[in-house]
Amino acid sequence: MKLAVIPARGGSKRIPGKNIMPFCGRPMIAYALEAVERSGVFHKIHVSTDSEEIRDVAVKLGFEVDFMRDPALADDFTGLMPVLRWVVDEYRTRGQVFSEICCMMPNAPLVLSHDVEAAYQTFSAHGGEHPLLVYARYPVPIEWAFRRDESGLMSAVSPESLTIRSQDLAHAYYECGPFTWWRAEHLLQDNPLTGKVLSYIMPTERAVDIDTVEDLAYAEQLYRLMTATPASPPST
Repeated sequence: MKLAVIPARGGSKRIPGKNIMPFCGRPMIAYALEAVERSGVFHKIHVSTDSEEIRDVAVKLGFEVDFMRDPALADDFTGLMPVLRWVVDEYRTRGQVFSEICCMMPNAPLVLSHDVEAAYQTFSAHGGEHPLLVYARYPVPIEWAFRRDESGLMSAVSPESLTIRSQDLAHAYYECGPFTWWRAEHLLQDNPLTGKVLSYIMPTERAVDIDTVEDLAYAEQLYRLMTATPASPPST
């Protein structure tokens, strides 16, 4: 069975209350929940939270929270893997065994249900052998990067590449992190990302990491553009 986990602890520091703050008129987490629900992929959708306020928002949106997160897994130092392992184990003790797990970040309002479904098709086509992460393409070749020293002087990372045309350099990608796909056994490994990893490519314009109020404002503008109704042609 397939499980979607939305990890939404209450202790966001950079933007307090980020996971449920208003985003284009709805709680931020609503978009992630909607994307996984509309994908039609999952047998269960679980919001993993230590916050009663976040739980209440999820319930109001129509998603029951089967159990609260262990407070020991809700500090600033606990990564996602221990949380996912704990959620899967907790369901197992309740008689529900999940073999495929998607971790969807609560602050990913630009992810569409199509992204979740298409990524799962890639994951499934490879038998779930490797984890799947989401990537976006760098807008310029990484070989053109510079480093800045303390005096403000810049030095090329790859000087020999500066005269090479962009079309003659291979595309490079970065992990943008809105969601991941795992087999349950991946979660048991100390570092499951050291081996081969499958990819789903997110359009760069939707690969926005919301960590600051400026990121938030930018993402809202992008969302409005995404959802704007095309203007009707003038009548003649």
